[in-house]
Amino acid sequence: MSDELSLPIILPVGAIFFEILFLLAAIPIEACVLNRWLKFDKRTSIFYAISLNVFSSVLGWIVFFTVEPMLPMNIKSPLMNYVFFNKQDPSINTVIISLSFVIFMTAFLVKFLLMKILIMFMNEGGKRPETEIISSQKRASYINMSKLQNTNLIAATLIANSFSYSFITFIILIRNWR
Repeated sequence: MSDELSLPIILPVGAIFFEILFLLAAIPIEACVLNRWLKFDKRTSIFYAISLNVFSSVLGWIVFFTVEPMLPMNIKSPLMNYVFFNKQDPSINTVIISLSFVIFMTAFLVKFLLMKILIMFMNEGGKRPETEIISSQKRASYINMSKLQNTNLIAATLIANSFSYSFITFIILIRNWR
């Protein structure tokens, strides 16, 4: 086996532990919000929170490791030091803040889209009536209900994501406090 294909010897244990800590903090927070806002039972809320967070976390790391080789060295080195070794270089503070906002919005969109897909496939959105003739008044009512459910889903996903990211930010601030 060539040296290019071998696994690295250094394993970023700190980054792995903090990712697990972030997931363990975000899942119950988001499950509680989904339970209260969308009126899911606790088991369903926990299922959705685990699915959303693990999927968005894995997707985030895939994007990070895909984009990282393309970054210029003056950003790449300090960013890698911050992510894996918790050594912050003041020269990339604006990059970290900008990336944090982009990550938050991207995670929100990914979670919202995944939630819609999961609800569709799990039939949580309610079953449609059989092939009976629906009056225009009932059709308008179904459209309004669909819009209301979509609005509730957006709000619940945004609030859940905001609460979990706020708590994760608090954990990062505690970790960096010296």
